[in-house]
Amino acid sequence: MAYYHMIIMQQKLRPLMEQYPDILRQMKVYRPENRRITPENVFQEGHRGNRPLIDAMVEDLLLPGSRVRNLEHLIELYNLAQKGKSCLILMEHYSNFDVVALYYLLEQIPEIGRSIADSIVSIAGMKLNEDEEGVLKFTECYTRLVIYPSRGLQSIEDPELRAKEEQRSKEINIASMRTMVRLKNNGRMFLVFPSGTRFRSWDKSSRKGVKEVDTYLKSFDYMVMIAANGNILHVNPGLMMNDVAARDLMYFSSSPVYSCSGFRERFREETPEGEDPKQYVADMVMHELEAMHESAEKERERELEELEKTAEKQD
Repeated sequence: MAYYHMIIMQQKLRPLMEQYPDILRQMKVYRPENRRITPENVFQEGHRGNRPLIDAMVEDLLLPGSRVRNLEHLIELYNLAQKGKSCLILMEHYSNFDVVALYYLLEQIPEIGRSIADSIVSIAGMKLNEDEEGVLKFTECYTRLVIYPSRGLQSIEDPELRAKEEQRSKEINIASMRTMVRLKNNGRMFLVFPSGTRFRSWDKSSRKGVKEVDTYLKSFDYMVMIAANGNILHVNPGLMMNDVAARDLMYFSSSPVYSCSGFRERFREETPEGEDPKQYVADMVMHELEAMHESAEKERERELEELEKTAEKQD
């Protein structure tokens, strides 16, 4: 498609550290005590220290027209949360800048956007804190509840170390669950990536939903699903700072508000014989998100084409 070629393909793609070296040098870790995750610090309220620097990068990368679509559904969910209902956001995950871009776009919305952004608590794997100090400079800006993902144990071969980490994972996840129970009826909305990881084109399993999604649906009252179209930080094997920055048109498209129990019960009842009901529910969440993504992509392509025409006139 010509418009992709002009707006996206012709740009010089570079790792984040090469695209914004001056900005990255100015960033610092404000809460170094939170790097090592313990049961005592699983809930980490966002610190805005680096946000002006991050927002400058996001503003540069987002093409005109990037926005949150079907905002009325997200507002409805937010209002339910303020009334004490437990509310869940299930969002597609392509990039370490998905949450970053969502917050930025929400905060551009007059009056209610900042309040919605401030109410979000992202469920985050602990590697975002512990693996790279450079990543912590970003993640600590956004409120999150840290968990020890079950897949984090799979690569540990040493029996003694595995037993130690299994105990640690239990302690961290129990603390996280207790914190979620405490906060979920107090105006906070919890954001979960149902795939549990970013989609990687070379790894088909990265698009599969994790069974834990069923547990979240069991624990919450209402939810929306959000399709993420466009990508301003492409996954690159290795460190996050090597992920490739790219200018793009981004859509975050919300579904209507669903009853979590209604959605869950419907698909558990429809689970084919012999299949795991929990996995089937997770698969249906991913199926719905994929359909939303494909629908939004058609409109995004049309808008990119209009951007191309505008660029041609300016040339």
